[in-house]
Amino acid sequence: MEENYIKHRYAPILPKKDEWPVVKLARERKEFIKRVAELAESKILLLNGKNPDILKEELETTLYREKLRIKQNPWAVDPDDEGEFWGEVKSALLQINTDSGLTKAKRLEAYQQVLSKITSRYAEEIASNFKASHYKFTRSMVTFGFGRLLNAARVKGFKSIFSNQYTLQDKIQITGQTDQIRDLATKGTIVMVPTHFSNLDSILIGWIISVLGMPPFIYGAGLNLFNISIFAYFMNALGAYKVDRRKKNALYLETLKTYSKEAIQFGCHSLFFPGGTRSRSGMIESKLKLGLLSTAIEAQRANYQSGIQDISGKVFIVPVTINYHFVLEAPSLIQDYLSITGQERYYKENDEFSTSYKISKFLLKFFTKGSDISVSIGRAMDVLGNYVDQDGNSLDKWGRTIDTRDYFVSGGKVTVDAQREEEYTHMLGKRIVEEFHKINRVFSSHLVAFVAFELIKAKNRKLDIFDLIRLPDEDLTLNYEEFKSGCQLVLDRITELKAQGKIDMAPHLKRDMDSVIAHGLDNVGMYHAKRPLLKDQKGNIVTEDMSLLYFYHNRLHGYGLEKLF
Repeated sequence: MEENYIKHRYAPILPKKDEWPVVKLARERKEFIKRVAELAESKILLLNGKNPDILKEELETTLYREKLRIKQNPWAVDPDDEGEFWGEVKSALLQINTDSGLTKAKRLEAYQQVLSKITSRYAEEIASNFKASHYKFTRSMVTFGFGRLLNAARVKGFKSIFSNQYTLQDKIQITGQTDQIRDLATKGTIVMVPTHFSNLDSILIGWIISVLGMPPFIYGAGLNLFNISIFAYFMNALGAYKVDRRKKNALYLETLKTYSKEAIQFGCHSLFFPGGTRSRSGMIESKLKLGLLSTAIEAQRANYQSGIQDISGKVFIVPVTINYHFVLEAPSLIQDYLSITGQERYYKENDEFSTSYKISKFLLKFFTKGSDISVSIGRAMDVLGNYVDQDGNSLDKWGRTIDTRDYFVSGGKVTVDAQREEEYTHMLGKRIVEEFHKINRVFSSHLVAFVAFELIKAKNRKLDIFDLIRLPDEDLTLNYEEFKSGCQLVLDRITELKAQGKIDMAPHLKRDMDSVIAHGLDNVGMYHAKRPLLKDQKGNIVTEDMSLLYFYHNRLHGYGLEKLF
């Protein structure tokens, strides 16, 4: 499959604005939130067997965790009445627990009322605030603003800010199955699942969706982004619903999953990052968070239960990789990764993106540096991980058409089977990871970082990663010719993998090796105070930050390239 750059503006295929599912959802926002809260409540009651003692324990656990969150990890975006609400929950539970006159049925009813208040609050917190008029303005502003920065970078001088000589399509290369995703967006419901490396990903993907000529998507964005005023505006305008990763209690997670499932079933094209959060290591995600992913499978089954058997009821999964030469947050992300001891820990958010000023400063430097971005659109799949054709028909591994509905049938009818759907979710997760690696696009920066780290590691085979990053400067110097040979060795293997359809390559890798290396050194970690890789005055290759070099090296993890050293 030969991929082509998008070098022109697509003729839009958008239906009328009032017909967008996301607009219909916004019109029915109040009723939708109510339905999500009620369905989440019903699911939680079912999971607890309608046992008042089990429900009591779940409510008290939620209360404890929420009070702890408010005390230890408050965010500016949190509602002002947080303390008051959870204080009321505490009082209500205390009153139920001390009323000895309540029968088992009455206790269950009382606990259910508390549960209802909590799921209603969570549903309201999560819900998108999409407004079509804001979406159109934001889309124009992102294109105009980024475009002006781009021209300031390419055409020197103040007047270049107002130049139209270059477009974002010259800067951001969109490759892969663009025609298929545009066609399928008019037939069924798209669930886009991108890799996640930077806080810029959300806005970037929003722009990609727009330039491809598709209706707006709803998508789960980390609540931490709403702490920042400029991001909060963009996120709301682009249809984001809020995902608060501080909240790990069952009541919140069930409400979040219900919101996603109902929105997909409503017909809203959806996007979420299946890795759950930004990749701390710089590696392509290999273990996905399956919670939201399972909602696509639930929505597909629910559509079949509703009797929708044509393509309009089909849910399509579209993997996407976002490829950067550098990631602004890399220093803090890799430190988080290296600090992991095997237990779950709190990740500090809002590091380099803690203020609108820092974001604006980064964007200006990013565009004036001239570094490219590539977004690779993978081949669409059904919720079981089977490829689909241009018309949305599912295909088995031999290319034969199959009916996805059959996978949800038991006893002659579509049924709910949690264990079965859990297995399907695991299958889908594995397929997405496979596709991430296939459509991953190798940049020169990835190549040089990988080779440099592996050469240093090969010279210090007895050291683990923690010892490697503490090596003295004199052990971090590589002879240029040795480095060049290593780059050629790895590039040759990557070329073989590309021919097998197992990876992709940027066109700049077709230059002569000295040019490829120069390009990689210029771009890798270009924004960081300490450069992960550069050439010294003697022409040797050196690093100023071994942990950052490890981060950028990790982009090529998972292809067995380490065996070459």
